[in-house]
Amino acid sequence: MARSVYVAGLGPGVGKGTVALGLVELLSRQVARIGVFRPLAGATDDPLLTLLTTRYPVMAGYAESYGVTAAEASALVADGRREELISRIVERYREVERRCAAVVVVGSDFADSQHEDGGEEMPRELAFNARLATEFGSVVLPVVSGEGRTSATLNSAARSAYHSIVDLGATVPAVIANRVPDGVDVPAGLPVPVWALPEVAALAAPTVAEVAAALDAEVLAGGEAALDRDVLDYVVGAAHVPALLDHLTDGALLITPGDRADLLVAASAAHAAGNVTLAGLVLTLGELPDPRVVRVIERLNTGLAMLVVRSDSYHTISAAGRIAARLSPATPRKVDAALGVFEKHVDTAELSRALEVARSSRVTPLMFENDLIDRARTDRRHLVLPEGTDERILRATETLLRRGVADLTLLGDPAEINRRARELGVDLGAARLVHPETSSWRDTFAERYADLRRHRGVTLDLAYDVVRDVNYFGTLMVSSGLADGMVSGATHTTAATIRPAFEIIKTVPEVSVASSVFFMLLADRVLVYGDCAVNPDPDAAQLADIAISSAHTAAAFGIEPRIAMLSYSTGSSGAGADVEKVAAATALVRERRPDLPVEGPIQYDAAIDPAVAATKLPESTVAGKATVFVFPDLNTGNNTYKAVQRSANAVAVGPVMQGLRRPVNDLSRGATVKDIVNTVAITAIQAAV
Repeated sequence: MARSVYVAGLGPGVGKGTVALGLVELLSRQVARIGVFRPLAGATDDPLLTLLTTRYPVMAGYAESYGVTAAEASALVADGRREELISRIVERYREVERRCAAVVVVGSDFADSQHEDGGEEMPRELAFNARLATEFGSVVLPVVSGEGRTSATLNSAARSAYHSIVDLGATVPAVIANRVPDGVDVPAGLPVPVWALPEVAALAAPTVAEVAAALDAEVLAGGEAALDRDVLDYVVGAAHVPALLDHLTDGALLITPGDRADLLVAASAAHAAGNVTLAGLVLTLGELPDPRVVRVIERLNTGLAMLVVRSDSYHTISAAGRIAARLSPATPRKVDAALGVFEKHVDTAELSRALEVARSSRVTPLMFENDLIDRARTDRRHLVLPEGTDERILRATETLLRRGVADLTLLGDPAEINRRARELGVDLGAARLVHPETSSWRDTFAERYADLRRHRGVTLDLAYDVVRDVNYFGTLMVSSGLADGMVSGATHTTAATIRPAFEIIKTVPEVSVASSVFFMLLADRVLVYGDCAVNPDPDAAQLADIAISSAHTAAAFGIEPRIAMLSYSTGSSGAGADVEKVAAATALVRERRPDLPVEGPIQYDAAIDPAVAATKLPESTVAGKATVFVFPDLNTGNNTYKAVQRSANAVAVGPVMQGLRRPVNDLSRGATVKDIVNTVAITAIQAAV
């Protein structure tokens, strides 16, 4: 079993950061204790190592996750102490390895930092990395660059990489070619898999913030979102307005003297009108635009950053062209793009088999969340998001599309959605935009809703008005098979989100009541809590339905259901109407689903703590190891999940609706982008089971 994987780049600028990131993401779904390590790194400023040690709960921090600095390595080599260098790095690596179930090693950049072209140092660099991999006991995942190559030259590079590393005594489970141009074939003929990652403009492009830092620019206007835009092109403004407009391209950074008010206003207007989506504006020569011009640009509400530099246009464009993009915590959108291209073009299931990393029985929050993304990607579904103009929804849409989690329809006025996306610098990719008021589906939906609610006095005219509401429209899309599921609630109440589902989709035949659960992600396990959001005071039959639905949901997400029917009494220790309700519900669960392990009435401590269970219910197969906790009423459930969330620092994912014929899920109005991404992934998985 490979406990250590060494990512080795064969040449400078091959993009091994994308591969390392994808590999850590893959392994984080399988092991609870993961480590990352760089043989050579800066003492504080390695962007990739910073990203990996902050994004993932690795078992060692930045300071423990590298061997030596490049300066220390150079000094040791210059003194002829190469073996001491190897020894120091191996010693540091072993400290990380001892604490981890798997380690991803990102190979050295020694040659890259010492020689402009790698040149004569490349064979030494390759031997250095192969030697370290052997000392670590790592398998080696070589990364070759496809940039500028033909099918023949890329095939030759991949074969050379494989045989060179094998000849040095290392094991190679696969080869990855990165930044491969369109039309170039995947290398073939090797005894191991070869995967080709295409060139992605968003990965090669620096952000506006990176350009600002490299040019030592003053940020005159623009917040975090404006500085996070990708710079795909540079355009120097020196001609008249018509000529400039002909040369503006999507993602271009306009570089022009600050006194060219005509060009600044024209470019900003073109961006605001949607003719082009710019990255930002750079004003040269330290010239600030006239305040009247600034006011006009501000009224256009472009959302663009405006930078000021002291250099002239020639030297500014020359310096900007040398800026290299990097994966770092400051570039989250670039991270999503990198993960998306890795997961789309690498057969992660085959790579997992090649690495033979055993899956941990312990489930951490990160493992659970990453597994959601992976499962949703595997059986991709189409979901509708009714709140198409909300900033969080738009940012989540970009992440979901880049990661390939689901196909998406956003509801709302397309012009307004696109305007908001331009302001935020968000790429909506292939998302479908539908306006309920003008959609060709509106008439059909009105007829369907009128038929469904005729017994409630709903006329066709009234139905025509009702289906204009985004939640009703989205629910009818799901009911009609135009979408597989819906996620709403970022700006709507729970009632506004789920009422249409109750009216149109309804519950599955064997369930009398729809309900919800929260996935409670604790440090070392995932628990299921139900019902904490929908039913205020369920009776015994409804409580049994909630328990069975919760067990089904748990099983669908890889959690073995062991149901605890909670009460203030364990067994026969207490009496009263509330205890009797739970006892009756437990009996109904056993009668309807004798295959499900269930215990009740039971107190929370006896359900979760083996020591307490051994005293109170020593013969129980559920007590002390319950995974599904069913609360007797909404008051108890809602307060308990929030108490555990805050006091145990748990992540609460949900509420996740259950018992409906098709999945519709509600978001908290305080939902973060990450919450939305997780809920969409959950909904996609529900739609697939």
